[in-house]
Amino acid sequence: MAEKSPTPIGKIVGASLIGTTIEWYDFFLYGSAAALVFNKLFFPEADPLTGTLLAFLTYAVGFVARPLGAVVFGHYGDRLGRKRLLVISLVLMGGATFLIGCLPTHAAIGAAAPLLLTALRLVQGFALGGEWGGAVLIVSEHGDSARRGFWASWPQAGAPGGNLLATAVLAVLAAVQSDETFLSWGWRVPFLLSGALVLLGLWIRLSISESPVFQQAMANAEHRPKASMPIVDVFRYHWRDVITAIGARFAENVSYYVITAFVLVYAVEATKLDKGFVLNAVLIGSAVHFVSIPMWGALSDRLGRRPVYLIGAVGVGLWAFAFFPLIDTGNFAAITLAVTVGLVLHGAMYGPQAAFFSELFATRMRYSGVSVGAQLASIVAGGLAPLIAVALLKSYGSAFPIMLYVAGGAVLTVITILLAKETRGRDLVTLEAGADETAAATEGVKP
Repeated sequence: MAEKSPTPIGKIVGASLIGTTIEWYDFFLYGSAAALVFNKLFFPEADPLTGTLLAFLTYAVGFVARPLGAVVFGHYGDRLGRKRLLVISLVLMGGATFLIGCLPTHAAIGAAAPLLLTALRLVQGFALGGEWGGAVLIVSEHGDSARRGFWASWPQAGAPGGNLLATAVLAVLAAVQSDETFLSWGWRVPFLLSGALVLLGLWIRLSISESPVFQQAMANAEHRPKASMPIVDVFRYHWRDVITAIGARFAENVSYYVITAFVLVYAVEATKLDKGFVLNAVLIGSAVHFVSIPMWGALSDRLGRRPVYLIGAVGVGLWAFAFFPLIDTGNFAAITLAVTVGLVLHGAMYGPQAAFFSELFATRMRYSGVSVGAQLASIVAGGLAPLIAVALLKSYGSAFPIMLYVAGGAVLTVITILLAKETRGRDLVTLEAGADETAAATEGVKP
């Protein structure tokens, strides 16, 4: 049922940002722990790089579950609304993260430990697969078209916000605890902290209103024949847009997880740096990243989604060849520069992405389309990026193949964006207002 009055856009943005920050904190915390301690706690019988490879394999499992979460949450989000599905995803994510903090290790229960870890990682991935689409849509569908890029970029800032929070907690623990203490029980603290963060996120998300664009679409749908499943309509009418979303996400996903997750492995295992040293560099880079994302989103409102996205894709492809040599210096300023510039360039893709993807799909299938398009890419891009990077390092003992890997992903994204149409200024309601919705969906929304 529609709320009596819509929530102000500022409160919607705040609720979405805090919720996504908490969920990304949970998700990224696992990645950092996989790089630093899970190889020793859950795969102790393997050599260091092989153990890390196995830990990142469980990390990648979360990405495999994300498309399933996208389909399930997208279906019900397009049928029941954005708000209630966001609440469910937050509970699932927070609960799984809290339970990871309670898990017995391999030393206590043997092979069952990594199996339980993998199961909880699957729940995390399932929840995040449904979270992202709803979070960006509830902002995109509340805001006006002139500033949609800016407003919709704030939930995107929840990714570096969550990474910033996760890295900060780990950096503090690394500073105040010995390696033995951190390995014994200190690693559990940030996972258990998730329980309190979820309560905060729930309190905020339950206070906002449903998307007015969704409410209008549902009112219009009462006078039309029942549609098929939203995911079926996505692949029937918007299959090109799904491919656009997958290609656009490739360089964004690969570069981000190499810069924030794999860098911990590379710096500690290959360059023999202290983990706290590298965590502090990621901490600074994530803070700058957080600020840059809304700036890129606002710029996309002026220049268009495609030009800004291209800046990021070309930038990360070229920066990969400077990134690893800077890490190899072992100099804190150089490492911080490498991470920060890489994340700022990533922000040029991630900032406009929420508005760009929202403007590709009709309202009655938008949650499904945005979620599935984005999360299909997460399997082959983000989920495998640290795994592929570790495997390349293990096989070649050099960062150069990893540079080529990142650059190759950038080329794919550049080609995708060059072939895509500009979406800035599209009316998110248009498809639902016409008399022939099927024809409109086939043609796409007009600017």
